[in-house]
Amino acid sequence: MSELVVLSDVTKVYQAGVTGALNGVSLAVEEGEFTAVMGPSGSGKSTLLNLVAGLDKPTSGRVSVAGTDLGGIGEAGLARFRRDRIGFVFQFFHLLPNLTVLENVLIPAQLRSSTSAEYRGRELLKQLGIEGVADRYPARLSGGQQQRVAIARALINQPNLLLADEPTGALDTRTGDQVMELLVELHSAGQTILLVTHDAKLATRHAARVVSMMDGRIVDDARLETAERVPADVIRVRGEETGR
Repeated sequence: MSELVVLSDVTKVYQAGVTGALNGVSLAVEEGEFTAVMGPSGSGKSTLLNLVAGLDKPTSGRVSVAGTDLGGIGEAGLARFRRDRIGFVFQFFHLLPNLTVLENVLIPAQLRSSTSAEYRGRELLKQLGIEGVADRYPARLSGGQQQRVAIARALINQPNLLLADEPTGALDTRTGDQVMELLVELHSAGQTILLVTHDAKLATRHAARVVSMMDGRIVDDARLETAERVPADVIRVRGEETGR
């Protein structure tokens, strides 16, 4: 596999004289990987995600995604890069309330003027199990349904990389598990995913690789065998059987 994301000795300092949000971080994510970056608040994981997304620039070092050196392009180029190469899923769904589900999904594709957007949008909704709500407005959906819409929107332009920033943070445990299992299915179909979370159980349960951060540095990088990742419903059933 080829390296899709490469950070080379990246430092990010937001205020002179203050310890950096990132301190000499080097990381490579291969195409097709499902990598979780975890750590407590202030560990630097969200800063790392913002740099990979081209939403921020490093103080020093190099960030490359899909062969593009993000430090070498201007704001207009970065906007096109994010539109064409990156899909975003956040803790909060950021759906426009006055647009239907399908219209929300199609927003990035309309900016790209894709003629096949509606067909792909409906196919994504079908793939995510919510084709029946295409004409509804977000207020009529559950939290889990809204996050699925957000995932469909993130995938509409067939991005090289899906970035997920605490995607279950606004959901209850059961719904969050369902969303994570959906991400696992997308990964199995070939989607590269970079997930940021503070939840160690969530990271080790679903991701194939877990990168741990502390104080702006990577302190551990572990690749998990499939057998180590236990499906959420199995864990829940085991807990119920033992009375936990």
